[in-house]
Amino acid sequence: MERINEADCEFRFGDHGPKYLLRGPRIEWGVIVFKPGQELGQHCHNEVEETFYFLEGTPQMVVDGTSHRVRPGDVFRLEPPECHNIINDGETETRIIFIKTPYLPQDKVDMA
Repeated sequence: MERINEADCEFRFGDHGPKYLLRGPRIEWGVIVFKPGQELGQHCHNEVEETFYFLEGTPQMVVDGTSHRVRPGDVFRLEPPECHNIINDGETETRIIFIKTPYLPQDKVDMA
């Protein structure tokens, strides 16, 4: 068993970005916060499936060039190699839970 409290973990960029709660051995997942004007950055994965559950905010989810307006409660499951980006073009913070499987931290392919 492994027990983690989100308050004990840190966002990559201080008060925003990804916050990993569990990393490996078979899955990684955590929370992402984007402030207005921030984005994930377009990328894809060769083997990793990634799921996003949107808790707060109404950002754009862009998958293979098609933009989808998000509502709280939406879930997007992406198969490799679907390219994706999340753009917080709204006026409020966006909060997301993400899940990636299998655990392959080097699998990300940036498309910038």
